[in-house]
Amino acid sequence: MTPLMIPAMFVIGAISQYVGASLGVGLFETLSPVAVAWLRGAGAGLILLVALRPRRWDWSAARLRVAALFGTVTVLMNMAFYEAIAHIDLGTAVAIEFLGPITVAVAGSRRAVDLLAAAAALVGVVCVAGVNIGAVSGADGAVGVGFALLAAALWAGYIVIGKRVADAGGGIEGLGVGLAAGAVVLAVPGLAPDLVSRAGSFLHWEVWVLGLGLGLLSSVVPYVLDQVVLGRVGRARFALLLALLPVTATGVGAVMLGQRPGWIEAIGIALVVIAIVVTSRDARPQAAETGSGS
Repeated sequence: MTPLMIPAMFVIGAISQYVGASLGVGLFETLSPVAVAWLRGAGAGLILLVALRPRRWDWSAARLRVAALFGTVTVLMNMAFYEAIAHIDLGTAVAIEFLGPITVAVAGSRRAVDLLAAAAALVGVVCVAGVNIGAVSGADGAVGVGFALLAAALWAGYIVIGKRVADAGGGIEGLGVGLAAGAVVLAVPGLAPDLVSRAGSFLHWEVWVLGLGLGLLSSVVPYVLDQVVLGRVGRARFALLLALLPVTATGVGAVMLGQRPGWIEAIGIALVVIAIVVTSRDARPQAAETGSGS
């Protein structure tokens, strides 16, 4: 796999996520953010299980526990993020949530150049995301910040546990089993409030179809690509590469919607690109250290 292929996978995954987000908008009008996040995880798990049909005898208890933990953390991460953007601006939530990957990147290296790259990526994400300080004021803002910080911690967990799943082999199969298990574990907290307050919403077939579409575009495609990349690079570099997600959103907005980035966003994009380029030379050594091949 060439060095350019890895960033390209993140861009493809990001585009898929943003197309899937358009489906999520429709669901937000019908269900709570937590229920939408649960449908996303359950839909992704179902699609992967049907497509891969994992054999039960291939799964030891230890492997199943790691996959289930990974899936539960992933679904919880989406629940926390969806709740955050229900209370604060999307850009602000994205910037706060990115503290998770940055923490993993910093913890994974002690070299000055890598720490500077992580700082540049964080500043770049803040510039690109369009942080609105006014959005975090008041009780509603505090709730949103709390959920965004929880999503950040869970995103860090997603990277760390996801790397274990990828290195164990069969990471994509582990992703499917994990997401299905996570959906089962979180079914009650994810669905109970909506079943009590708006049970009729689940009787519409459109909700389930949109849930499957959201799971496919926003989880299956990007998370499968994540597993491919995690099997080839270290956690620190993977965490930095995640900065390409908000940058891709800006690019999509510029091309598809004519939303031209201003000079602050342009600086943010440049900082992220510099951080990725500076750390790109470590992709091969890290892959060798983890025992993964191309």
